[in-house]
Amino acid sequence: MQYRSNPYRWVVLLSAVPVLAVTQIFWLTFSAISPEAVEFYHTSSLSIAFLSMSYMIVYIVMMIPASLLADKKGMRASFVLGAVITAVFGLLRGFCGSSFTLVVLAQMGLAVAQPFLVNPITKLAAVWFPVDERATASGIASIAGYLGIIVAMVATPSLYRDFSMPGMLKIYGYIAVAAALLVVVLLKEKPEIPAGPRGNVDDNFSLRKVPELRKNQNFVLLLFVVFIALGVFNALLTCISDMLSPKGISIDQSGLIGGIIIVAGLVGGVVIPLLSDKLKKRRIFLTIAVAMSLLGMVGLSYVNNYTALLVFASITGFFLMGAGPMIFQYGTELAYPTPEGTAYGLLMGSGQVSGIVFILMLYLLRASDGMMTIPLTVLMALMAVAFIVSLRVKESVLIQAEDK
Repeated sequence: MQYRSNPYRWVVLLSAVPVLAVTQIFWLTFSAISPEAVEFYHTSSLSIAFLSMSYMIVYIVMMIPASLLADKKGMRASFVLGAVITAVFGLLRGFCGSSFTLVVLAQMGLAVAQPFLVNPITKLAAVWFPVDERATASGIASIAGYLGIIVAMVATPSLYRDFSMPGMLKIYGYIAVAAALLVVVLLKEKPEIPAGPRGNVDDNFSLRKVPELRKNQNFVLLLFVVFIALGVFNALLTCISDMLSPKGISIDQSGLIGGIIIVAGLVGGVVIPLLSDKLKKRRIFLTIAVAMSLLGMVGLSYVNNYTALLVFASITGFFLMGAGPMIFQYGTELAYPTPEGTAYGLLMGSGQVSGIVFILMLYLLRASDGMMTIPLTVLMALMAVAFIVSLRVKESVLIQAEDK
């Protein structure tokens, strides 16, 4: 069969980049300004945290329908539906920004859109890009999401201060409309001539394949580690300003600390997988990542100095977030021959469930003065358990086979 790389593939990919960033901005808009949002809406910190938690809750519910739509109706249908929902509810959140009830409803709508945008990324790469460019395409899409998180953390405090809550939300709503238009106008389903072989990889989540993994001890052990580590990561980003404000850290400073976590994670997301592939090792990097993430959490939990917090944030981001791509790849290798989509879906879904539980714990167990030291100590204890469990996970057979 004849294959040809179409130059338009980069237009397709770049048309999706802005909306992928926007959906992450909407996820964490209120995390960097939680104390101010509590005051503005006259509600509780946990209610504000729910605005971010809604993404985790809805992802669990919509993960399978989103994958089915992309599989049955095509990648463009999924992207366009997600983009339109993002634009509509992004505007609604802006123009109804003074009503907490309507903001919650809009946020739930935005959460529904996320899996329709995130899930078909691998399909876009497989349809439009040759085999040797697909990892790059998926990486660019992932970076777009990380950039959205950075914007949410760093820019939101300034926009809130300069334009007020409704004004800031309207700005993000207008950006969502522009991003959606790019998808509707520029993103096409597939090239006339395929860019390369699709292969026989099943990238959709299948409940029928889940029982197969229950007997896979190594995957189950890794699933436990991811359950803890990804849940901790989601909880830290959601609660960052509430976690740090009792220490005298301003919303601008907490936003920068959150931004540093993501920037360091981007660097780690390049360095750790490269080293893992180069050395043909997975397990040692998993163990080091969990151990160093625990060290970073100790600093974020017990240290009050702003400069030191930046250092510990970079450690946490580099290892906790940076090891993510390698760990997910490790999981699909341990799960083989179970389809990648099923293994990835279980790993990602577990982190959404634990993220919800850990966020609730952070708020329900915090002290009367707002300090979260006790629940953070519980999270560190869980990370210590995850470290011990990581020592029991065996090396990937597939990566060892490549070394022979």
